[in-house]
Amino acid sequence: MTEWKYFKKNKELFILSLPGVIYTFIFAYLPLLFLVVAFKRFRFDLGILGSPWVGLDNFKFFFTSQAAAIITRNTVLYNLTFIVLTTVISVTLAILLNEMTSKWLKIHQTLLFLPYFLSWVVVGYITQAFLDSKSGLINQLFETYGFSPVNWYQEAKYWPFIIILVHLWKHIGFATLVYYGGLMGIDSTYYEAAKIDGASKWQMIKKITIPLLMPLIIILFIVDMGKIFRAEFGLFYFVPNDVSFLYSSTDVIDTYVYRSLRVVGDLGMATAVGLYQSIIGLILVVSTNYIIRKINKDHALW
Repeated sequence: MTEWKYFKKNKELFILSLPGVIYTFIFAYLPLLFLVVAFKRFRFDLGILGSPWVGLDNFKFFFTSQAAAIITRNTVLYNLTFIVLTTVISVTLAILLNEMTSKWLKIHQTLLFLPYFLSWVVVGYITQAFLDSKSGLINQLFETYGFSPVNWYQEAKYWPFIIILVHLWKHIGFATLVYYGGLMGIDSTYYEAAKIDGASKWQMIKKITIPLLMPLIIILFIVDMGKIFRAEFGLFYFVPNDVSFLYSSTDVIDTYVYRSLRVVGDLGMATAVGLYQSIIGLILVVSTNYIIRKINKDHALW
């Protein structure tokens, strides 16, 4: 009865939330019913219920493949690098933005945030404009200054740096604004008191800004840990143009599964890998939150 009264009191808010609730139900919860495909050899003519059970064979197919170790390593190492660099750089930029005047602040916010709205297809074309072996801007600059051009799309050794730079360029603006919003929530009286005590800018950042931002940093870190086994498909597929020469540096679990599904059509294996990624992500989120709760329960997500 209490819940019904609460619903009637806030019915307008519940109605406004319906589109998000329906979207989440259709794309997040409804697909859970089809996870059974991960344990079946799916055949379109037999359907989900009629397809034969194969147990863990779909998981074995992935884990025994030659590429499993490479793509798992790439996925984890890239995501760890993204988490660390994005956090450090975006917190630094947020602090710098906080020191700017309102006139320059809007310009820098726009410039930082603009790449976030670009699709990965567009980012892939922009990257190609820089790295194309014949007409790319970087190779043209190399030739102008007497250096030999580089065939970027056939040299895998350069791509860990390219992937990281492209990811930071696209995502750093959004992360910066998130942390900048966190800075706006810090009570200005802390800084005023520190100024009266003669604290320098660096001392205020070290003793006030970073400690008060730490709960937000940790929450975002816990959320990111849940996605550590999931790579951003567009980044690893469209930016390197799915060139086979680069697979040792650019192939991740998501691109490998997509190619397997496109070429072999093995829906059971693709579902099994997706389930594996989700389970590992859940374990990592719970474990990370547990460790942080042991250190400081006020910083834990729950």
